[in-house]
Amino acid sequence: MPMPAHDSLHVAPLGDTAVVLRPAHSQPASELLVRIRSLADSIAGAGISAVIDVVPSPDRVTVIYDPLQITDINELLATLSQVADESVTTPMAPRCHEVPVCYGGDEGPDLEAVCRQHAIDRKQFIEAHTAPEYLITAIGFVPGFPYLTGLPECLATPRLATPRTVVPAGSVGIGGGQTGIYPFATPGGWHLLGRTSLPLFDPTANQPNRFAVGDRVRFCSSNEPFVEPAARGASAPPSRPTFTILEPGLMTSVQDLGRPGQRAAGVPSGGAADSFSARLANLLVGNPAGAALLEFSLVGPTLRFETDAVVALTGGTVPGLPALRPFCIQAGETLSIGHLTAGCRGYLAIAGGIDLPPVLKSRATYLPAALGGLDGRLLTPGDALATGRPLVTTVKGNWQLDPQLTALPASDTACTLRYIPAAEPDIPHGLHLALEQTPFGVTSRSDRMGLRLSGRLSPPASTGVSRAVLPGTIQLPPDGHPILLLTDAQTIGGYPVLGQVIAADLPLAGQLRSGHTIRFEPTTLETAHQLLRKQHDTLVTVQRGLASCLETKERLSP
Repeated sequence: MPMPAHDSLHVAPLGDTAVVLRPAHSQPASELLVRIRSLADSIAGAGISAVIDVVPSPDRVTVIYDPLQITDINELLATLSQVADESVTTPMAPRCHEVPVCYGGDEGPDLEAVCRQHAIDRKQFIEAHTAPEYLITAIGFVPGFPYLTGLPECLATPRLATPRTVVPAGSVGIGGGQTGIYPFATPGGWHLLGRTSLPLFDPTANQPNRFAVGDRVRFCSSNEPFVEPAARGASAPPSRPTFTILEPGLMTSVQDLGRPGQRAAGVPSGGAADSFSARLANLLVGNPAGAALLEFSLVGPTLRFETDAVVALTGGTVPGLPALRPFCIQAGETLSIGHLTAGCRGYLAIAGGIDLPPVLKSRATYLPAALGGLDGRLLTPGDALATGRPLVTTVKGNWQLDPQLTALPASDTACTLRYIPAAEPDIPHGLHLALEQTPFGVTSRSDRMGLRLSGRLSPPASTGVSRAVLPGTIQLPPDGHPILLLTDAQTIGGYPVLGQVIAADLPLAGQLRSGHTIRFEPTTLETAHQLLRKQHDTLVTVQRGLASCLETKERLSP
């Protein structure tokens, strides 16, 4: 029988775009999980307009909201508290899944080292790892990744001091007192024991995840060789392409504003790393702000246009080409976008928006899971893409938006990112002071998942608890070098969290490259919301000003 929820909750903001609800009293893991999942279901079903995502994790529920849809954070906190008070705790009917694993060798490169650390042999390790029936406490990190509790204490192993930049798909690992499975090739800090060929995520299915929170998993040792999962079929080329890729530049992909609402399934929001520049580019060619466009890093692509088109460039500085204004390209012409002299990422919007089938309600390319875009990958020579019906076919007058709208610092300039310190019991106040007083360099190991920073802090003793993380989260791995998560960041992570860079500064963070220096400056929740509204108002003002320069057939929204 469902029972009313009487346990008290800690309810507190997380940065300027999320709220954390955490049961105040300790409970057994299985009971806590039931409470967490019931609470998450209640909030997700409450129809709160500002709520974008609800993410359950082992000891808390994280609610992501749109600050532009609230007037008072305290009203949102009160509403969430009321929903929590009225929620009921419903017992789960779990399923049990058997997962075959090829342990050791090339598939499990850390197995021997873990065995030595625990003074056991390979056979003893496999027997201990396959003995329990593990409980899935969260789905996150990447789509379909199960966080499994129930690991024998004798196998608990601290996470790697420095995360790997690539963990192969299907890897089974241990991180602290948890074990889990990497569904896709992605960075990760867990020790790798083996691999499974079992697919865990299918975006075309009614239920994309094989597993669900509350299900149970049992591993079994397999002597069958590991088989790489079959690649998905490629998209058919358009019958009448708008443009063809001659040279792709670097990291050129199709992006939009991402796929919110999927984080509970482990699917990051994704989308353009500099959302402000992407919105601006689309408005300049008469597209809705969320239309699909091209994003590139450091070096732009060379395109041949097969039809007449109106395009606009924003983001990083591209010498020799019109910027912050639309311009016309004739059929048969080639557009070459060279090196960016400032900033890391550029955006090319084409009137009509890039026309590709959406995956989970977005055309954004998410490389780790090969989702969205063109076959979920970077663009290559010969790729042909089409656009939808353009709302703008001509440009009136010779004008340009104020360059200060997207002014970017030189690569040798120190940049200030404002952040809200994390109110976590495992983070001493002195660590926040150290974060604010230390200059950090952006390293070449950075990507769309996060900026890996030089400059070292003394990490606290980690509890190993996995929790929801967001773009803007500042993590501190055991090696002491912070990671600032960006748009393709995992949905759940286990490293200590120092704070959250505010939403208004994330576009700047997405433009930082190797050589930039970052300083973190604390700010308040009220200031963060004001800055985001100001940024939104700027786009509204631009959209209204463009009305006299662009003839569109319908009203656009920033």
